[in-house]
Amino acid sequence: MNVLVIGSGGREHTLCWKIKQSKMLTKLYCAPGNPGTASVAENVNLKVEDVQGLLKFAKENDIGLTVVGPEVPLSLGIVDEFEKAGLKIFGPCREAALLESSKSFAKEFMRRFKIPTAVYDIFYNITDAMEYLKDKKFPVVIKADGLAAGKGVVIPKSLEEAKRHLSEIMEQKIFGGAGTKVVIEEFMEGEEATFLVFCDGDNIIPMVGSQDHKRVFDNDEGPNTGGMGAYSPAPVLNKALENDIINKVILPAISGMSMVGKKYKGVLYAGMMVTKNGLKVVEFNCRFGDPETQVVLPRLKSDLLEIMLASAEGQLHTVKAEWDERPAVCIVLASGGYPGKYENGKEIKGLEEAGKLKDVTVFHAGTALKDGKIVTNGGRVLGVTALGDDIKDALDKAYAAVKLISFDGMHYRKDIAKRAFNR
Repeated sequence: MNVLVIGSGGREHTLCWKIKQSKMLTKLYCAPGNPGTASVAENVNLKVEDVQGLLKFAKENDIGLTVVGPEVPLSLGIVDEFEKAGLKIFGPCREAALLESSKSFAKEFMRRFKIPTAVYDIFYNITDAMEYLKDKKFPVVIKADGLAAGKGVVIPKSLEEAKRHLSEIMEQKIFGGAGTKVVIEEFMEGEEATFLVFCDGDNIIPMVGSQDHKRVFDNDEGPNTGGMGAYSPAPVLNKALENDIINKVILPAISGMSMVGKKYKGVLYAGMMVTKNGLKVVEFNCRFGDPETQVVLPRLKSDLLEIMLASAEGQLHTVKAEWDERPAVCIVLASGGYPGKYENGKEIKGLEEAGKLKDVTVFHAGTALKDGKIVTNGGRVLGVTALGDDIKDALDKAYAAVKLISFDGMHYRKDIAKRAFNR
């Protein structure tokens, strides 16, 4: 079977790396890909938002399954277009993908189907938002309604700080149309965890739990990023808690989508907060997380392509997923200045040496090939993943690999998985 993976980040390199191991695979393509995906797939020069171009390529190259990595093509309705053309594709339709592409839709959906989440309100202008905040306890959480590459959430600690952020989002439009409206919700205290499942509209296959590190600096300080590292399993997600997430969050979301006439297929990502008052949903994503993918898929022993095909065909009940007991850790290496301004084009050294270490895989995220050399080409540049006998062993292997890699301005957190030891 010929397979097309859409995207160019660390998540897509991981997807390609795992799909490449399938016995069902004939030819693997990645659009547009990066130097990492080029080592396991044939890169195709098509942008992720070029839905018609991707559809044309899939038809002409006998693509048996298309796998959508990022959220943008999902929000543009790529699944609807492919299915209309009779092509199999892994991911939710446009209306179902509103769970991620519209924070207000997700909140109203959760309210309707009694899925636990933070208390919230939706605002269409800065005046009403500021009036609402006058008697609120800080910190609060402000979310741009639309897609903002993981950077549309701020947590102001004062009214003045909230006004500044609201002005940036709603008046200065730093996130473009994503800031036309905002969701303001209560700040939840607790421990975050990520839970992903494969879905086929009716059935689910849970994946192993993981925990992301959103803040750019150690000790969870600094602004939010797309993710600075992850580890799996997350000790906070014991079996009882996982069952709670499945029964109180995942299944109500899947059945709710069916009730509104939009069967949910693909991956459903539930970002959870474990609070003193129980589980609450922080956000839904409609695709694999990044960098969670880099620690979840290396632990999957089963054939990923077989599972994805069963999801697209509504046959998930016919397959099973087996998981490696060994923990995995991913350290993200970022450009200096990220998530703010940063420079591209910095030569990356040590990739070959790091990749030779046992149980270590270096996934490319923001990289490019220039004059025969691998250079930086994004905020999050690489994800260094290691498997180990326990979390400490995986951490030691990952950081040992990190020490072999260098580029000008390279930044990474040195406390990934710290919560695994502070319980």
